[in-house]
Amino acid sequence: MADSILRLHAAVLAARSRDPALSRTARLAGEGLPKMAKKLAEEAFEVGLEAVQGDRRRTVLESADMIYNLVVLWSELGITPEDVWREMDRREQLYGIAEKLPKARSKTVAGLEPGAPPLAGLER
Repeated sequence: MADSILRLHAAVLAARSRDPALSRTARLAGEGLPKMAKKLAEEAFEVGLEAVQGDRRRTVLESADMIYNLVVLWSELGITPEDVWREMDRREQLYGIAEKLPKARSKTVAGLEPGAPPLAGLER
């Protein structure tokens, strides 16, 4: 899985400079961050909708679309898959791999509060 996302990330970075008339990725990149965020939100909604309807096949298809749009968004913000893997490793050490940051602390974890220095390895 991680290798697929690394390959996708590299392909997205390469596609950003292509002709927008020929590349969906280049067109999306040219439309800017708000459009990228909107597309990601739309795909996340579609994943949830297909899941609630119990359609496993469509949930898989929409999940792949969501991951594509997430990686496109990362590319715009200069985020690499490795940045995300480091954060996942950090969280696993704190809470376990199958846990999410507690809601009350999610904005106050060192390096995440407004104005705080970025987490180690996430400087850009």
